[in-house]
Amino acid sequence: MSGKTIGVIGAGAWGTAMAHALASDDNKVEIWALEDDVVSSVNNEHENKRYFPGYKLSANLTASTDIISVATGKEFIILASPSLYLAKTAAKIANVPNIADGSTCIGVLTKGFVPSAQGPKLVLETLENVLPEECKGNLVYIAGPSHAEEVAMGKLTGLIAASENPKNSIRVRELLRVPGLMVYSSLDVIGVQICAAVKNVVAIVFGCLDAIAETSDLFGDNTESLLLAAGLNEIQTIGFAMGATHAETFTSISGVGDLDVTCRSKYGRNRRFGHDIIKKNILAPFKNLDDLIDRIKEIEYLPEGAVACRYVHEIAENLHLKLPICNGLYRILNREIEPLDFLKEVLR
Repeated sequence: MSGKTIGVIGAGAWGTAMAHALASDDNKVEIWALEDDVVSSVNNEHENKRYFPGYKLSANLTASTDIISVATGKEFIILASPSLYLAKTAAKIANVPNIADGSTCIGVLTKGFVPSAQGPKLVLETLENVLPEECKGNLVYIAGPSHAEEVAMGKLTGLIAASENPKNSIRVRELLRVPGLMVYSSLDVIGVQICAAVKNVVAIVFGCLDAIAETSDLFGDNTESLLLAAGLNEIQTIGFAMGATHAETFTSISGVGDLDVTCRSKYGRNRRFGHDIIKKNILAPFKNLDDLIDRIKEIEYLPEGAVACRYVHEIAENLHLKLPICNGLYRILNREIEPLDFLKEVLR
C-alpha cells in the first residue's frame, strides 16, 4: 500500500523513525518540527540531528515548521507529540479542513496520560475532546515493542493498531505494513493505551533494580523476571479497572512484549532513567516528583514513565487499587524512600 500522503506531527525520535519507515515505502511523508534546526537537518542532510542523530532518513521524508501545512491535504496523520504537549498540539490542527470533515485517518503514537481538571485522561480521550466530533471513535492507537532506533534500522518490529472503528484499524494496519513492520489489529483501545503508558513506570523500577543488581548479592536475573511479572500484573490490574476489554491484550505484544523490551533494551529511556537514579544520583537536584516534572527538560532525555507515575498514583488512589511497584516508584521520585530500601521491601 504505497503512494499515500502522510503528515507526522512531532519530530522526536519515535515520530522521526515512523516517518522514515513510512517514507521508505514510497509514501510522501512530511513531518512537523517546532525547531528550525530540525527542519533544516531533515531537509538538507536527511538526518534529525537534534532528536535522532546518526540515522540516515529517506529522501521521501521532508520537514516543516508549519503545522497547518503538514496536516493539510493528507490521507493519514500520525500524531507523535509527547503527552505533556499533546492537547495543545492537536488543537492547532483541529480546524484543518480534511481533519474537520473526518476524511483524514488519524493514528496516534503518544504514550502516557494527559492531565485535566477532571484528573488524568487517556491519550485518545484527550484527543477526542480537542479534535472535531468526526474523530470520536475513529482514532487509531499505535503501540507495541518498538524502539525507534531499531525501526529506523529496519529490524523486524511488531505493532498493534487499536481502534473502536475496525475499518480504520485495518487502514492503519495496512499503511504500517512496510518493510520491517508487522502490524495487528485490536479493538481493545483502552487496554492497549494502558499497556503503553504504565510499562514505562515499571521500566524505571527495572532500571533501578538492574543497576543495583550489578553489585548485589541479593538481586539478580531471577529477581528482574520477578519484577517484570509483578509489573505486568499491575498493568493488567489498572487496565481492567479503567475499562480494558480483552485479557489477551496484556499477554500480547502490546502488553508483555512492550513491557519486556522497555525494561531490557539498551535503547530504553525509562530503564536508563532508573539506572541513572542509582548510578548518577539523578534525582538529587529535585525536591519531589512535582519539581522533577516541572523541570524535566533539565534531564537530557525524556523519561515519560516519570510523568506517567504521578498519574498512575492518582488513578490508583481514586480507584482504590493496590499497585505496590507503581506506588513504590512514586515514593522514590517523590523523595520519600531510597530505591534499595523500596526494592528490599517489595521484593522480599
